Formats: sequence, structure tokens, C-alpha cells
Amino acid sequence: MDTPSLRRGWTTGACAAAAARAAAEGLLTGHFPDPVTIRLPGGGTAAFALAEAALTPDAAMAAIVKDAGDDPDVTHGALIRVTVSRGALGSGIAFRAGEGVGTVTLPGLPVPPGEPAINPMPRRMIAEALREAGGGADWIVEISIPGGEALAERTLNGRLGIVGGLSILGTTGIVIPFSCAAWIDSIRRGIDVARATGLTHVAAATGRTSELAVQRLYGLPDLALLDMGDFVGGTLKYLRRHPVPRVTLAGGLAKMTKLAQGRLDLHSKRGAVDGAALGALAAELGADSDLAGRIACANTTALAFEIAGDIPLATAIAAAAHRVAQAVLEDAPIALDVLLIDREGRVVASHQPSA
Repeated sequence: MDTPSLRRGWTTGACAAAAARAAAEGLLTGHFPDPVTIRLPGGGTAAFALAEAALTPDAAMAAIVKDAGDDPDVTHGALIRVTVSRGALGSGIAFRAGEGVGTVTLPGLPVPPGEPAINPMPRRMIAEALREAGGGADWIVEISIPGGEALAERTLNGRLGIVGGLSILGTTGIVIPFSCAAWIDSIRRGIDVARATGLTHVAAATGRTSELAVQRLYGLPDLALLDMGDFVGGTLKYLRRHPVPRVTLAGGLAKMTKLAQGRLDLHSKRGAVDGAALGALAAELGADSDLAGRIACANTTALAFEIAGDIPLATAIAAAAHRVAQAVLEDAPIALDVLLIDREGRVVASHQPSA
């Protein structure tokens, strides 16, 4: 959760809904409300200042600069521009992707292929905002984010089959600083797309080095790669409910050792590797007291494995990480294997039970 010192922000969905309402009122009345107020899905309201507004005989445009608060959001400061015009009677709301907003090309996402990448909750928020503006239920809504295509290169949209720009996201309208909700959602959508496209093997990696190593080892397409970061627990729990026949977990030595020691959130703020436990494990594997002590006191996990020498510490950690991960998966129909990857991208150890 955020703390009082961290400022909350607004999702792209909330910004788009507010801009849509302002544009609709501008088209209907000739006056753009500034600030413009919308209702939030969880209750309450939010007010937004307009950055742009323009009116033509057939359409109106309003734009809002997204404020993500203190969250390191890639879209912080982006201009969310919405143009509305009247649709044919009975046509409902038609959404269009303008500049910088992506289009869905693969199945498995919350909206079908061919549709603008505007998620269901933002669509509902926009629909409610338009209803409150008045003027009936038939609208054409085009959302643009200038520079959005370049910003999308810093997201997982391309891997999810969203081309041409960013997605319009958000379930509550509110961005909670450092909640990592967008990252976790991307992991889930990656699993959904893999399942919908018939992939039978996915790999979840803690970082780019591990990801490239597992891709080279198995020849996996980009679509099969899940950037799980530190969220191994969330990844495994979602896979338990939405299984893929084969799953590979790949990660660096420190993060996979944390998993082996029972941690499901691998971020450093959740705790460090337990050096004493690592030394004790080495002793169980045959290390004498001096060697086990040096392993326990190593400054880094990589150094601990280096000190271990011929002691099969990495192999034991891979097996322990597998046991922890398998316990989360429970009896899901998934064949699981675990890889430990060093900083050079080499596979140091692996564990895959024989069939």
C-alpha cells in the first residue's frame, strides 16, 4: 500500500473518461467544463483540469495531462486526447484508436482482436461519463496519446500483440504509488494470450538476462516469455488457476535462492538471502565447518556459490526452489522446471523431475 508521503495519481482510463465528458459537453453546449468531474468505479469523484479543448461543427476534442502521482508510471505526463462525435441512432458507443493508442491483434486479452486497446473498465467509465454529459447513447469516441507509440516500446504491449501504441487501462481510476498493478496485470495478460494462442510452454523470468538465456535454451517465441520480475508468487498463483502445460521459471542466483528459502516476493525490500541458511545447506551437502561458515558470510549470493566449489549448492537450491514453486501450483496440470542463471546468462543449475 502507499504511505501518506506518496501522492496517488489517475489512470489513463480515468483521464480518458474525463476528457470524453468534457468533449461531449463541449459538443452539446458549446462550453467545455474546466475542471471536469467524473465518478470513480469504487465511489467518489475526481476533477481534472483541461490541457486542450477544440470545437468544430461535427466534433469536439478535450485533452488532459495524465498525473500518475508519485508512481513511476511510463504514461506520467502524457497527453490523453479524446475526440467525440455523434454516432448513428442506435449504434451505441464506437471506440477508435487514434495516434499513440494500440490495437489488439491477438486473442486472450480483455478486448477482442481488431479493437482499440481500451480495457473494459475504461470503456464503462467513458460510457458513464457520456451519459452524464447527456445527448443520448450513440457516440464515436477516438482516443489519442501523442508520442504513445514510442512510450509503448517501454511496456509489454508489443509482446502481448498490441500494436501501434499504449493501452487505456485502470480498474479503479486511481494509481496507487508503487503498487505494481500494471506489471502484475501484464503478467496475467501474457498468460492469457499464451493460452489463447495455443502455446504449451511458457517461461517466466526474473530479468532480461535470465529471459534471454531460457529463450535460447528452448527456442521459445517472444509470446511465450513472461517478465515476472519479483512477482513469482503472483505468477504461479495465476498459472494455478489458468494452467499452461509446461512452465519454466528462470532467475538469477540471489532471487532463485530467495524462492528456495520460501519467499514468493523476490524484491529486496521484502528481505535478503538468508546467508546462515545457505551455509547450513552447504554443510548438509558435505561442506566442512570452515567452508560452510565462509559461504554463510559471503557478501553476495554469487560469491557464496563460487566459494562452494564442488559442493552441489546450486543444484540443491534449484531443487528447493522447485519444491516451493510446486507447492504454490498445487495439483495444477503443469510440468514445472527451474533454472538458475548467472550474470553472464549461463545455466548454473536446473531441476525438472523426471516424468
